[in-house]
Amino acid sequence: MTQIANSSLRQRVMTAAVLAPVAISAVLFLPTVLFAAVLAIIVGMGAWEWSKLAGISSCRMRRRYVGLVICSLLLIGLLLNDRFLSFLLVLVLAWWLVAATWVARYPASASAWMAAPWRGGGIGLLILLPPWAALVALHGHGEQGPALVLLLFLLIWGADSGAYFAGRKWGKDKLAPQVSPGKSWQGLWGGMIAALLVALLFISLSLVNIKYSVYFVIICIVTILFSVLGDLVESMFKRSAGVKDSGSVLPGHGGVLDRIDSLTAAAPVFVLGTLGVCL
Repeated sequence: MTQIANSSLRQRVMTAAVLAPVAISAVLFLPTVLFAAVLAIIVGMGAWEWSKLAGISSCRMRRRYVGLVICSLLLIGLLLNDRFLSFLLVLVLAWWLVAATWVARYPASASAWMAAPWRGGGIGLLILLPPWAALVALHGHGEQGPALVLLLFLLIWGADSGAYFAGRKWGKDKLAPQVSPGKSWQGLWGGMIAALLVALLFISLSLVNIKYSVYFVIICIVTILFSVLGDLVESMFKRSAGVKDSGSVLPGHGGVLDRIDSLTAAAPVFVLGTLGVCL
């Protein structure tokens, strides 16, 4: 068992070592239009995986679902401005609060989406489209935009790593045993501490106006809490679908959704919180 766990950890680290520099380079060096296109490809791959979790079994219907997601991204790109973005992010924040009640009530809450695939497909639109809009808008807002996108990535990566190692070392009290038995409260606190250190480092580099630093730390903490919710929601759908991972394209991590699930909830909240301060 220990050898299997160590092998999985090695795969996880090796995959992250390849993906992290690529992601950082894309954020810092691509113009926003190309960044949006790369992100759209990732969202499209996530849509393919989500369609299976939603109960869409036909390959033809799954391809149509991916096409719907891509066309929706193009439409959002045409409509994207500060007013539309604010409306979209407030709307999706309301959805995530509903999702939190589903996680708390699972498995009884599964009837809300298992009755028909179109319900799960609609939920997928709420999960996949707003973070794309949020990240593209944040990336395109001035010189600080790419740095803030990178900070969001680092917050989530730090929280994931902190939660993983703290959970392995001290995890004993289950966070959501019906949804994701492997997650613990100790892991959550480990992830929060790691993310807080990332936020404080960002502030120490004078990348945020010092008079907003307390507010900014609060935004980061709330963002990480929502990132955990995003992870739990995907776990909830995977458990209902009877699968361990959303896919197998990323060794040690599973599918694309398994890598971006935290970001789906965190990005809208982070951008909504920073709109009036850092942008």
